[in-house]
Amino acid sequence: MTDLDRRTMLTTGALALAGAAAQSAPAKAQAAPKPIFAVPAVTIPIVGEAEVFQVRRIYCIGRNYAAHAIERGSDPTREPPFFFQKPTDAIQNVAVGTVADHPYPSLTKNYHHEVELVAALKSGGTNIPADKALDHVYGYALGLDMTRRDLQNGMAAEKKPWEIGKSFDHAAVLGPIHPADKTGHFTAGAISLAVNGTVRQNSDLKNMIWSVAEQIAKLSEAFELKAGDIIYSGTPENVGPVVKGDVLLCKLEGLPDMSIKIV
Repeated sequence: MTDLDRRTMLTTGALALAGAAAQSAPAKAQAAPKPIFAVPAVTIPIVGEAEVFQVRRIYCIGRNYAAHAIERGSDPTREPPFFFQKPTDAIQNVAVGTVADHPYPSLTKNYHHEVELVAALKSGGTNIPADKALDHVYGYALGLDMTRRDLQNGMAAEKKPWEIGKSFDHAAVLGPIHPADKTGHFTAGAISLAVNGTVRQNSDLKNMIWSVAEQIAKLSEAFELKAGDIIYSGTPENVGPVVKGDVLLCKLEGLPDMSIKIV
């Protein structure tokens, strides 16, 4: 065998070994696809914490106080719970001790207030038993489910979805979240709303048809609930219209007041 043959064999062998090594080496991880533009996360401040609560979904229950169900034309003794959703970017955070400007929305001439307790979930699942449901609650906030009532009623009369009456910019007003390990769970307590100093809504959480625990259980039958979900738990009777210049003061026993001005 000539020196040339030996060199050819050595070179060929080296190339073969290099190829085998390259094939056995793990493939380089491909870079994750980069979004074409950034979409900011929607968050809610947490009282006493540096961290914030990132929102995944907003659920709302309809007609959850008997007197409100009656004023909306329903029979509360027969109606099972029903739910709707708002987009997460409809949230308007209101700091404690402030009066936040709240823009009067487009397309409506009959803009209504609905004060509510809001539950924020730290975990979830499907088919959650009611007696275990509150284990999934991180904390609570005071909220307003603002409603373009004329649009809601008009769409309902035509048997069409009334999302346009509930799901719009700034439609989900709420104060900061208070951890449940500091406040306890809210099963009773006075809840009210005043407009320009005159009380309109005035009830107690114990008057809810479906408790927060029952709402979580029912929701989890239809959806897989997860951390970051929040639930607006329904409003008492005497919802009504507001106009530009009105100042709304919301109260819930056990939480700080929340206030907005319609602008």
